[in-house]
Amino acid sequence: MTSSIRENASGNSGNGDAHFLINEVVGVPGGIGAAARRARADALDAWLGSIFPRRDGVALVAVGGLGRRQCAPYGDLDLVLLHAGVPGTDELAASLWYPIWDAGLRLDHSTRTVAEALSVAQDDVKVALGLLDARYLAGDRALADQLIRTAADHWRRTAVRQLPRLREITTARWEAHGELAFLLEGDLKEAAGGLRDVGVLRAIATAGVTDALRPAVHAAHLRLLDTRDALHQQVGRRVDRLVAQERDGVAKLLGLRQLQPGPPDAAQGPAGAVDDRDALLRRVAGDARTVSHALDDAWRAGDRLRTDRRRGAGRPARRPVARDVVEHGGELVLARTAIGARPDPSLSLRIAAAAAVTRLPIARATCEWLAAYCPPLPAPWPPDARAALATLLGAGPGLVPAWETCDRYGLIEGWLPEWTRLRSLPQHNPVHRFTLDRHLVQTAYEASRHTREVDRPDLLLLGALLHDIGKGLPGEGAAGRAGRSEPAGTFVDHSVVGAPIAEAVATRIGLAAPEVALIGKLVRLHLLLPDVATRRDLSDPKTIAGVAEQVGDTTTLDLLHALVRADAVATGPAAWSDWKGRLIAELVARVRTALDTGALPAPPAPDPALVAGPLPVVHLADDRVAVAAADRRGLLATVAGCLALHRLEVISADASTIDGRALVECRVQPRYGLAPDPVALSADLRRAVAGDVSVTQRLRGRALAARGQGAAPRAVWHREAATDAVLLELRAADAAGLLYRVTCALDEAGAQVRAARISTLGGDVVDAFYLVGGWPDDAERARISAAVLAVV
Repeated sequence: MTSSIRENASGNSGNGDAHFLINEVVGVPGGIGAAARRARADALDAWLGSIFPRRDGVALVAVGGLGRRQCAPYGDLDLVLLHAGVPGTDELAASLWYPIWDAGLRLDHSTRTVAEALSVAQDDVKVALGLLDARYLAGDRALADQLIRTAADHWRRTAVRQLPRLREITTARWEAHGELAFLLEGDLKEAAGGLRDVGVLRAIATAGVTDALRPAVHAAHLRLLDTRDALHQQVGRRVDRLVAQERDGVAKLLGLRQLQPGPPDAAQGPAGAVDDRDALLRRVAGDARTVSHALDDAWRAGDRLRTDRRRGAGRPARRPVARDVVEHGGELVLARTAIGARPDPSLSLRIAAAAAVTRLPIARATCEWLAAYCPPLPAPWPPDARAALATLLGAGPGLVPAWETCDRYGLIEGWLPEWTRLRSLPQHNPVHRFTLDRHLVQTAYEASRHTREVDRPDLLLLGALLHDIGKGLPGEGAAGRAGRSEPAGTFVDHSVVGAPIAEAVATRIGLAAPEVALIGKLVRLHLLLPDVATRRDLSDPKTIAGVAEQVGDTTTLDLLHALVRADAVATGPAAWSDWKGRLIAELVARVRTALDTGALPAPPAPDPALVAGPLPVVHLADDRVAVAAADRRGLLATVAGCLALHRLEVISADASTIDGRALVECRVQPRYGLAPDPVALSADLRRAVAGDVSVTQRLRGRALAARGQGAAPRAVWHREAATDAVLLELRAADAAGLLYRVTCALDEAGAQVRAARISTLGGDVVDAFYLVGGWPDDAERARISAAVLAVV
């Protein structure tokens, strides 16, 4: 049909933001909630009725939010000018649409006869859904009622046949927008479990397939609408994605405060009412889960109805798929022999494992029975339960839906009481895309791809599920990662906090003491490999020896390597790159050599092309820049400045001197995704290392603003981290040219840099500089720190 109706199901309106708040146009007070939305709809009804040109055989019909009387503060108008074939409808439409546009409102519109509207609805399921929201506004009521009644009747007759196409469209939207329940910055309308899915549920309920709009779904829908209203008011325009910077304002508009434990001080006592920045996301996640679960049930009801119609009067067969589990009508149910006076405590885990392996859903009645009657697991778990957990975690793509179904009915808490705290817990690091609970399950799924690479795949899967279990607890913070030195009193990293918790879970599951210790080690060290690989000099024997000492054996090394890769992929695209993968693989190979032979691998030899031939030498590759020049101070700073001038970010740098030649080798990546002109870059590098200061003066004259914001920069010293140098670690907001400014400051302060490693975390960087010498004097170290911080 038209964009006004198609947009209701597809989410592809593609128009710009509304110019004005609806309340201002129609003269009603703003507000959040069902009453405010109805007030906006009523005022719009009256205003549109007042500008509607009266003619016989013509009616104005609302669809979309106005049709449902759910007008958002900056929502658009979805209108259909319905006519009975009368002449002059184009002029009539123009006389109606232009006043709406002049008022500054978004408008999706169409002009159709009843027959035209129904014809398109017959071929397009999105149009058919849009017409279910149609509501009379003005003009010929009989004509409007004819469309509304006929469209609903047509949908009821054809819904079962059209549901597969509707499901296909809905699944494509989910793939594009993700799952609202698990996203940190989800789209309230388009993501799975969002407002668009409530429209799908409404259509399924209208068809009589199932009672999809149960009270819990209705309540969740109203809360999601309230959240979108608050988001519109907070941002001041139409927007549906709840981004991080708007959450606090939206929460305040919604009046969200939550009782949570507070410090036992005189001002607050043992507990008090404090603002919880996670309350909004937890509420949205819970509501999205309610909607998603209801839609899952509705799809299955439609599948059963179509299957029953094809089969006729016959009953579906029962097919065994595992012990005590049978498939019945496309769902998993318990075998009759499993429902006895004393059910097996491992029954819920075993049916979950069967669901994950077969990728069949567990019947709702079965889940409800398990939640009510399946006894709790003893401690330690019986072998059947441990085996079922390993099967569930290693099932691959079937893990996530099976786990989510069990979580819906409270079965997960029976296995892991810690899950209550982890459910829907937001992660505030910008590289994360999922809430903590989904991240843990997703990591286990990703780890299942690496089970053939390790000696203990069962421990890899369990370690993946538990690796971040320490997040969100008091005392957990960003400090304390492997290889760092922190002042007393700072927070401890979640890996350290989570290790004893993971060990307690492993003990309860029934693992032997050595396996329990290994699970704790995996959790405690799961950040070791990426931290060292990206922030330390891998050619330094002390780096390799330190990692080998902590890891201890190649079995643990292989488990950590697999866990790191699974964790990164589950975190999101910003957490992994080919460069990072190569560094971690190089670190693993060097540590493996040390563990296998007891000998530390020799540092790599310099590029032969850099140590021979006339100077200067400049070599450019895809991600590598190598320069050789006559030995002089400040060469690293000069090269870094030239690379920054060409919008290249340095992610690692090594400087050395061989036979009077200064060598600088850098790994780089384009800051904005576009590689520079290699001819211009090579020419600038040659001029700069030859002493032409005009190149770096161009950089000094640029205003290079920091991309990140946050706490004040810090300089931290590690005196025992390197063989022939000390390590100065800078933590600051990321900025173009930062490496150039810092290396210039170090050079001017008399510090020689032999290597640098740059690690970016969202808008911040952790840059590690290897300074030649022992630097034992506190005053000298303070002077260097001050010089570095002054240029940041």
